[in-house]
Amino acid sequence: MKIYVASIPFRSTEDELRQAFESYGDVDSVRIIKDRETQRSRGFGFVEMSNDDDAQSAIDGLHGADFGGRQLVVNEARPREERPRY
Repeated sequence: MKIYVASIPFRSTEDELRQAFESYGDVDSVRIIKDRETQRSRGFGFVEMSNDDDAQSAIDGLHGADFGGRQLVVNEARPREERPRY
């Protein structure tokens, strides 16, 4: 399951986010989205977990949890919408 994570502190690393999710099960990948020009974190990212039950437990356990002084927003990622190219 692909999980959307928002309200990630800008100074947080992918390793720190991985550690938070690993307490709920095996994590396949972690990606914090960065600005293309500045390479600064945009404050959100995605975590992938192969076991859906573990992923749901992580969502339930981490949504609203304090992470680096901010409350995480955690839910199942929606499919990416196609945007028109100009």
